[in-house]
Amino acid sequence: MKVLAIDAGNSRIKWGLHDGTRWTRRSSVATVRAGDLKIALARLPHCDAVVISNVAGAAVRKRLLSVLPAAPRPHWIKSERLQCGVRNSYANPRQLGCDRWAALIGARQCSRRPLLVTNAGTALTVDALAADGVFLGGIIVPGARLMREALAGNTAALKLRPGEAGRFPRTTGDAIMSGVVNALAGAVERSARLLHRRAGRGPLCLLSGGDAAWLAPYLNLEVRVVDNLVLEGLLAIARDKAR
Repeated sequence: MKVLAIDAGNSRIKWGLHDGTRWTRRSSVATVRAGDLKIALARLPHCDAVVISNVAGAAVRKRLLSVLPAAPRPHWIKSERLQCGVRNSYANPRQLGCDRWAALIGARQCSRRPLLVTNAGTALTVDALAADGVFLGGIIVPGARLMREALAGNTAALKLRPGEAGRFPRTTGDAIMSGVVNALAGAVERSARLLHRRAGRGPLCLLSGGDAAWLAPYLNLEVRVVDNLVLEGLLAIARDKAR
């Protein structure tokens, strides 16, 4: 079964073609350039299923519809109460972002341990998944770029400038970058401690997103960087629907 999976985020649209055994094509475009997908998708072989996670709004959905193949009809996922072995603990399941839901399902395919399903992108999301597949809840904080832009846009002296993270930074650029790293790593590590107490064992952190490789070395816990958990979850959803 050939599956075209599309993850439309606020900054980028990631997509992949799975031939039933492996991902044969994966790429991305800036969300503001969604129309650029038309040529790439037109060159793909016929797909048996198209499954999409879209958190970028109605305008992006409309642009995607204009570039997708005429058939098959795309399935736009929504967060469910129970799907693919994952149970949603949100009071209103549909309030959970569909990208986070797909990532949780993708994570469930990777491991049956307690998991911190973490995406480091425009925002940092850290979601706790118990070993039995129950999504316990999670947090959302601004990502690295948003944190830096917030300082630059709301202060007179902290404009955007180069910087590197360090233990005791001695330039303003380094101080800002170090603060960003500490905030993001602290959010992930505190969530790991809370899940450890709940589960009785240390969780595995599955880390994806555009800033995953950059953030991973700063985390003092077991981390596995996964290229795109959302695409893995979309693939699992497509296969589940085909049964």
